[in-house]
Amino acid sequence: MSEQEVVQEWTGGVIAADVHCVLAPNPSPWTLEGTNTYVIGEVGGRQVVVDPGPADREHLQRVSQLAQGPIAAIVLTHAHIDHSEGAPDLSELVGAPVISSREISGLDLGTVELLMHRTPGHSSDSVCITAISPSGRYLLSGDTILGRGTTLVAHPDGVLSEYFDSLRQLRDHCNDQGITMLLPGHGPTSESPVALIDFYEKHRLERLDQIRAALKEGNTTIESITNLVYASVDPNVRIAAEVTVAAQLHYLHNTD
Repeated sequence: MSEQEVVQEWTGGVIAADVHCVLAPNPSPWTLEGTNTYVIGEVGGRQVVVDPGPADREHLQRVSQLAQGPIAAIVLTHAHIDHSEGAPDLSELVGAPVISSREISGLDLGTVELLMHRTPGHSSDSVCITAISPSGRYLLSGDTILGRGTTLVAHPDGVLSEYFDSLRQLRDHCNDQGITMLLPGHGPTSESPVALIDFYEKHRLERLDQIRAALKEGNTTIESITNLVYASVDPNVRIAAEVTVAAQLHYLHNTD
């Protein structure tokens, strides 16, 4: 979920010789311009597809045609339908298995190495994936970090304390490993991953201060707090604001 209006349209495309993004045709207030489906692997070598997106036949055919070698596997950053629905159909189309994130390190992609990071918070099953290749060092962040706006922590499956831990883990990883680009599940890529992570953490902490202030003013229900703190949220995604408030209240109850 984005809390900011679209500033510059994102269309996907070639990120590097061994990293491509196919933008799925499922734009919405929840998904920005659509789900980013990534095809990763050296030219002529084995490829991996991350987050096939919706079960849209034309989209999945574009993904299969874009691969510059055989597709070895399909991986999901998490199970939300806008990322996972097309996985069975793509698996059948290209004859590649849908593997668990824990099987990533065993993939042979030639000059490309993949590493998995468990990053719960947006959802309990969220993972991020590092791709190290001759063209750069990339972090595929799923919905843990978006390319624009901020993401949803979907209480009760999403837990804000875990989300903070995941952000800090990713910041340390980006600094330690010299990650050059963040590849989000929705929205444009970022060449400043650490700064974006810092923004995400700062934004969450500011929201918590706003929730504390709302509670002190006598707002005790999710509805009243949402009305105050998320007054400008798109009505189409109000439910997302409400479950985010629930996650924030759960966090404050357990930490303050």
